[in-house]
Amino acid sequence: MENKNWIRFVSSFVVLPVLTMSNAPVGPISQAVIGLVNPTPIVSFSQNNIGTFGFLATNKAEDPELEARTMKASLIDGYFSERKMPLEGTGMKMVLEAEKNNLDWRLLPAIAIRESTGGKNSCKKAENNPFGWNSCKVGFETIDQAIETVAKNLGGNNPKTAHHYDDKTTLEILRAYNPPSVVPKYAQQVISIMKSIGAEELVIETTTKTTA
Repeated sequence: MENKNWIRFVSSFVVLPVLTMSNAPVGPISQAVIGLVNPTPIVSFSQNNIGTFGFLATNKAEDPELEARTMKASLIDGYFSERKMPLEGTGMKMVLEAEKNNLDWRLLPAIAIRESTGGKNSCKKAENNPFGWNSCKVGFETIDQAIETVAKNLGGNNPKTAHHYDDKTTLEILRAYNPPSVVPKYAQQVISIMKSIGAEELVIETTTKTTA
Protein backbone atom coordinates (compact mmCIF):
# COMPACT_ATOMS: atom_id res chain seq x y z
CA MET A 1 0.00 0.00 0.00
CA GLU A 2 1.48 3.32 -0.98
CA ASN A 3 0.03 6.67 0.04
CA LYS A 4 0.71 9.68 -2.09
CA ASN A 5 -0.44 13.23 -1.55
CA TRP A 6 -1.16 15.09 -4.76
CA ILE A 7 -1.08 18.82 -4.44
CA ARG A 8 -3.02 21.06 -6.73
CA PHE A 9 -4.08 24.66 -6.73
CA VAL A 10 -7.70 25.62 -7.04
CA SER A 11 -8.51 29.12 -8.13
CA SER A 12 -11.58 30.39 -6.38
CA PHE A 13 -13.66 33.30 -7.47
CA VAL A 14 -14.13 36.01 -4.90
CA VAL A 15 -17.61 37.47 -4.88
CA LEU A 16 -17.21 41.04 -3.76
CA PRO A 17 -20.17 42.88 -2.27
CA VAL A 18 -21.39 45.97 -4.04
CA LEU A 19 -21.05 48.96 -1.74
CA THR A 20 -22.31 52.44 -2.36
CA MET A 21 -19.59 55.02 -2.13
CA SER A 22 -21.58 57.04 0.39
CA ASN A 23 -21.73 54.06 2.78
CA ALA A 24 -18.12 52.89 2.39
CA PRO A 25 -16.53 52.50 5.82
CA VAL A 26 -14.08 55.28 6.53
CA GLY A 27 -11.50 54.63 9.22
CA PRO A 28 -9.02 56.95 10.89
CA ILE A 29 -6.09 55.35 9.13
CA SER A 30 -5.19 56.75 5.75
CA GLN A 31 -1.93 55.78 4.06
CA ALA A 32 0.07 58.00 1.77
CA VAL A 33 0.59 56.55 -1.67
CA ILE A 34 4.19 55.41 -1.39
CA GLY A 35 6.24 54.01 -4.25
CA LEU A 36 3.23 52.76 -6.19
CA VAL A 37 4.16 49.81 -8.35
CA ASN A 38 2.77 50.01 -11.85
CA PRO A 39 -0.27 47.74 -11.57
CA THR A 40 0.16 46.34 -15.07
CA PRO A 41 3.23 44.13 -14.41
CA ILE A 42 1.79 43.14 -11.05
CA VAL A 43 -1.46 41.94 -12.51
CA SER A 44 0.34 40.21 -15.38
CA PHE A 45 2.20 38.02 -12.87
CA SER A 46 0.17 34.94 -13.66
CA GLN A 47 -0.31 31.89 -11.49
CA ASN A 48 1.30 29.99 -14.35
CA ASN A 49 4.62 30.85 -12.72
CA ILE A 50 3.76 28.58 -9.82
CA GLY A 51 5.47 25.77 -11.70
CA THR A 52 8.72 27.75 -11.53
CA PHE A 53 8.84 27.14 -7.80
CA GLY A 54 8.02 23.47 -8.12
CA PHE A 55 4.75 23.59 -6.20
CA LEU A 56 2.81 21.35 -8.55
CA ALA A 57 5.03 18.38 -8.00
CA THR A 58 3.96 15.29 -6.09
CA ASN A 59 4.69 15.74 -2.43
CA LYS A 60 4.57 13.23 0.41
CA ALA A 61 3.01 15.59 2.90
CA GLU A 62 2.09 14.11 6.26
CA ASP A 63 0.24 17.24 7.42
CA PRO A 64 -1.96 18.85 4.73
CA GLU A 65 -2.55 21.96 6.85
CA LEU A 66 1.16 22.47 7.40
CA GLU A 67 1.87 21.82 3.73
CA ALA A 68 -0.73 24.38 2.62
CA ARG A 69 0.73 26.93 5.03
CA THR A 70 4.24 26.28 3.74
CA MET A 71 3.11 26.62 0.14
CA LYS A 72 1.40 29.94 0.84
CA ALA A 73 4.54 31.28 2.48
CA SER A 74 6.63 30.06 -0.46
CA LEU A 75 4.33 31.81 -2.94
CA ILE A 76 4.65 35.08 -1.05
CA ASP A 77 8.43 34.82 -0.74
CA GLY A 78 8.72 33.71 -4.35
CA TYR A 79 6.83 36.82 -5.46
CA PHE A 80 9.09 39.04 -3.36
CA SER A 81 12.23 37.23 -4.50
CA GLU A 82 11.45 37.47 -8.21
CA ARG A 83 11.12 41.24 -7.87
CA LYS A 84 14.04 41.62 -5.44
CA MET A 85 11.79 43.03 -2.75
CA PRO A 86 13.27 43.42 0.77
CA LEU A 87 10.32 41.64 2.41
CA GLU A 88 11.47 38.28 1.07
CA GLY A 89 11.56 35.84 3.97
CA THR A 90 8.51 37.25 5.75
CA GLY A 91 6.05 34.98 3.96
CA MET A 92 5.52 32.52 6.81
CA LYS A 93 5.06 35.31 9.36
CA MET A 94 2.42 36.91 7.16
CA VAL A 95 0.61 33.61 6.68
CA LEU A 96 0.61 32.83 10.41
CA GLU A 97 -0.66 36.29 11.36
CA ALA A 98 -3.33 36.11 8.66
CA GLU A 99 -4.52 32.79 10.10
CA LYS A 100 -4.51 34.15 13.64
CA ASN A 101 -6.64 37.13 12.61
CA ASN A 102 -8.88 35.38 10.07
CA LEU A 103 -7.56 37.30 7.07
CA ASP A 104 -6.98 36.25 3.48
CA TRP A 105 -3.38 34.98 3.42
CA ARG A 106 -2.53 37.26 0.49
CA LEU A 107 -3.81 40.50 2.03
CA LEU A 108 -0.76 41.57 4.04
CA PRO A 109 1.82 41.04 1.29
CA ALA A 110 -0.44 42.71 -1.26
CA ILE A 111 -0.85 45.82 0.90
CA ALA A 112 2.91 45.95 1.45
CA ILE A 113 3.47 45.71 -2.30
CA ARG A 114 0.94 48.46 -3.02
CA GLU A 115 2.21 50.74 -0.26
CA SER A 116 5.98 50.31 -0.45
CA THR A 117 6.81 48.02 -3.37
CA GLY A 118 7.45 45.19 -0.96
CA GLY A 119 9.64 47.23 1.36
CA LYS A 120 11.64 49.05 -1.32
CA ASN A 121 9.99 52.36 -0.47
CA SER A 122 9.03 51.98 3.18
CA CYS A 123 8.08 54.99 5.28
CA LYS A 124 11.13 57.25 5.57
CA LYS A 125 10.30 58.76 8.95
CA ALA A 126 8.87 55.61 10.51
CA GLU A 127 11.10 52.56 10.75
CA ASN A 128 9.99 49.09 9.69
CA ASN A 129 6.67 50.27 8.29
CA PRO A 130 6.25 48.81 4.77
CA PHE A 131 2.46 48.97 5.09
CA GLY A 132 2.13 52.75 5.27
CA TRP A 133 0.37 52.15 8.58
CA ASN A 134 -1.16 55.24 10.19
CA SER A 135 -0.05 57.42 7.30
CA CYS A 136 3.60 56.58 8.05
CA LYS A 137 3.38 58.28 11.45
CA VAL A 138 4.14 55.09 13.38
CA GLY A 139 7.30 53.00 13.30
CA PHE A 140 8.02 49.53 14.65
CA GLU A 141 10.97 47.86 16.32
CA THR A 142 10.92 45.04 13.77
CA ILE A 143 9.15 44.03 10.57
CA ASP A 144 7.56 41.15 12.48
CA GLN A 145 6.02 43.64 14.90
CA ALA A 146 4.64 45.63 11.96
CA ILE A 147 3.09 42.50 10.48
CA GLU A 148 1.54 41.56 13.82
CA THR A 149 0.13 45.04 14.39
CA VAL A 150 -1.40 45.48 10.97
CA ALA A 151 -2.86 41.96 10.97
CA LYS A 152 -4.37 42.44 14.43
CA ASN A 153 -6.03 45.69 13.40
CA LEU A 154 -7.30 44.50 10.03
CA GLY A 155 -8.69 41.39 11.69
CA GLY A 156 -10.77 43.55 14.02
CA ASN A 157 -8.86 42.39 17.09
CA ASN A 158 -7.74 45.78 18.34
CA PRO A 159 -10.54 47.29 20.45
CA LYS A 160 -9.51 50.79 19.38
CA THR A 161 -10.03 50.11 15.66
CA ALA A 162 -12.38 47.11 15.69
CA HIS A 163 -15.37 49.21 14.65
CA HIS A 164 -13.63 49.87 11.34
CA TYR A 165 -12.52 46.32 10.53
CA ASP A 166 -14.43 43.71 12.50
CA ASP A 167 -16.67 41.34 10.51
CA LYS A 168 -15.66 42.90 7.20
CA THR A 169 -15.00 41.33 3.83
CA THR A 170 -11.58 41.86 2.29
CA LEU A 171 -13.01 44.58 0.06
CA GLU A 172 -14.56 46.36 3.03
CA ILE A 173 -11.33 46.08 5.02
CA LEU A 174 -9.40 47.72 2.20
CA ARG A 175 -11.96 50.49 1.83
CA ALA A 176 -11.64 51.23 5.53
CA TYR A 177 -7.84 51.01 5.41
CA ASN A 178 -7.63 53.48 2.55
CA PRO A 179 -11.04 54.95 1.64
CA PRO A 180 -12.11 55.52 -1.98
CA SER A 181 -12.24 59.24 -1.18
CA VAL A 182 -8.46 59.14 -0.69
CA VAL A 183 -7.42 56.68 -3.40
CA PRO A 184 -10.46 55.74 -5.55
CA LYS A 185 -9.12 52.41 -6.88
CA TYR A 186 -7.01 51.38 -3.92
CA ALA A 187 -9.07 48.32 -2.98
CA GLN A 188 -9.21 47.06 -6.56
CA GLN A 189 -5.46 47.52 -6.97
CA VAL A 190 -4.66 45.52 -3.83
CA ILE A 191 -7.08 42.76 -4.79
CA SER A 192 -5.42 42.53 -8.23
CA ILE A 193 -2.06 42.08 -6.52
CA MET A 194 -3.54 39.41 -4.26
CA LYS A 195 -4.72 37.44 -7.28
CA SER A 196 -1.29 37.69 -8.87
CA ILE A 197 0.36 36.24 -5.76
CA GLY A 198 -1.71 33.07 -5.88
CA ALA A 199 -5.10 31.39 -5.66
CA GLU A 200 -7.24 32.16 -2.64
CA GLU A 201 -7.42 28.52 -1.60
CA LEU A 202 -4.78 25.83 -1.85
CA VAL A 203 -6.32 22.37 -1.69
CA ILE A 204 -4.30 19.29 -0.88
CA GLU A 205 -5.89 16.04 -2.03
CA THR A 206 -4.81 12.76 -0.52
CA THR A 207 -5.29 9.70 -2.68
CA THR A 208 -4.59 6.08 -1.85
CA LYS A 209 -2.92 3.96 -4.46
CA THR A 210 -2.81 0.17 -4.20
CA THR A 211 0.12 -1.62 -5.76
CA ALA A 212 0.52 -5.34 -6.23
